[in-house]
Amino acid sequence: MLSSSEIERLLVVTAHPDDVDFGSAGTIANMTDDGVEVVYCLVTDGQAGGFDHSIPRDEMAMIRREEQTKAAAEVGVTELHFLGYMDGTVEATMKLRHDISCVIRQVRPQVVITHSPIRSLDSTYGSHPDHTATGEAAMCAVYPDARNPFAFPGMPCAELADWNVDEVWITFGPGTADENRGVVDITRQIDRKIRALRCHESQHVDTDATISRVKEWFQSIASDNGLPEGASAEAFRVVDTR
Repeated sequence: MLSSSEIERLLVVTAHPDDVDFGSAGTIANMTDDGVEVVYCLVTDGQAGGFDHSIPRDEMAMIRREEQTKAAAEVGVTELHFLGYMDGTVEATMKLRHDISCVIRQVRPQVVITHSPIRSLDSTYGSHPDHTATGEAAMCAVYPDARNPFAFPGMPCAELADWNVDEVWITFGPGTADENRGVVDITRQIDRKIRALRCHESQHVDTDATISRVKEWFQSIASDNGLPEGASAEAFRVVDTR
């Protein structure tokens, strides 16, 4: 797992607003504190999220963009790319691979953080179809698409110089074990992570209960990986793509 001293730019590719804050906001805060430039790429606007039936879906899209922008600022991120796909309909199409490849070629990151492309039967919420489709499209964009100078002929991405990503970090949940895992101590960033999550007001029926569960989840990851009692951590499967 590359250290922050080896990373100039990091790109996070997620399906929905708030995915990054649940999965990796503490790690992002560590990175930005260390001078790493972090950029977010949101595939959908999360139009199908929330619980208030009175909010039109186009309005929800704008609300969620604003919430994600505020949450990003809490952990030092100011550049966000919204691809505008419809929440709940994401597929790993060539168009999505093209669009993510464009962002990779623009940002030129050493590391991409994204969802797992593989459904886990132990994680219903983590394996939302939009998540697995985004993970698959992001992996395809990393290899072979973004590094192939002959990909997407005649399309906008072909006008951008190709780029090789060194590592992909796949977000993990509590209780997940893998020999290629990387564990990041986020104890000093947990308050910033919580502030980022609180920005997504439209998604929480009971914010305090959600925050309580999140704290337990990330203390569990720390405990499972040998960190001291009271510590919090985020975990990733690290894929070497060099």
